[in-house]
Amino acid sequence: MKLVTFNVNGIRAADRRGFNDWLNASHPDVVALQEMRCSPDQIPPGVFDGYHVVHDLGQMAGRNGVALISRVEPSAVRVGLDDDDEFTHDGRYIEADYLIDGTKLTVASLYLPKGAVPTDSPAAQAKFERKMRFCDRLARHMSHAIDRAEADEASYTVLGDYNIARTPQDLYNNHSSKPLDGYLPEERQWLTQTLDLGLTDVVRQLHPDDQGPYSWWSWRGASWQRGYGWRIDYHLTTGELAERAVFGDTDRPESYEARVSDHAPVVVEYA
Repeated sequence: MKLVTFNVNGIRAADRRGFNDWLNASHPDVVALQEMRCSPDQIPPGVFDGYHVVHDLGQMAGRNGVALISRVEPSAVRVGLDDDDEFTHDGRYIEADYLIDGTKLTVASLYLPKGAVPTDSPAAQAKFERKMRFCDRLARHMSHAIDRAEADEASYTVLGDYNIARTPQDLYNNHSSKPLDGYLPEERQWLTQTLDLGLTDVVRQLHPDDQGPYSWWSWRGASWQRGYGWRIDYHLTTGELAERAVFGDTDRPESYEARVSDHAPVVVEYA
């Protein structure tokens, strides 16, 4: 079973850059997509041929939007976080239940908000606080989802762009003297505490001592060529399924010109 998370940075642009070629070559069972950045009628025709599609594209034109595409049809789909009203229309979270080769699992696609360094300005402070509010609500939802999956004898995995590098292994500029949005102590602490809910960072489990593997590089400058990346796209998975992981890595394109997005797909395979 192969699961993938992929922030496509706009599905229409990704389609022009070769998303469908990547999909046909990779043959994943489920792909969690983020930053669709379109309305339902703007999804390129045929881009997901052969896959079932569910999505929450939100109501913010040209921004956000999450989706799940799968070879098997989901048995249930849930949109948004429990008891949430602030982020209801953002298009940031969707989960679906699947039965894949005898494995029952709930797969979620997550696009966590970007924040800001709170000392920069009142607007930055507000943006940081909004990100942390989302994080708190997401953690509560994850806890409930884990309980629901356990009661159903299923696994639960949250695939997505967390916009947080948790450890020094997860970004190239980890010795920066300036605070970095996405690497602030509060963000890193939240993500570490989230793992204590009973989730495993599967790619880090498979690469315990490696720097990276990074999943995002800026379009600007020579970040991609020099390897100046961040690891902000994760597979966070409950224990029984996490123990079955045999492969996890970034599907890094062979050249800058071959990039579909500023993110690369992060792939995990399970025995």
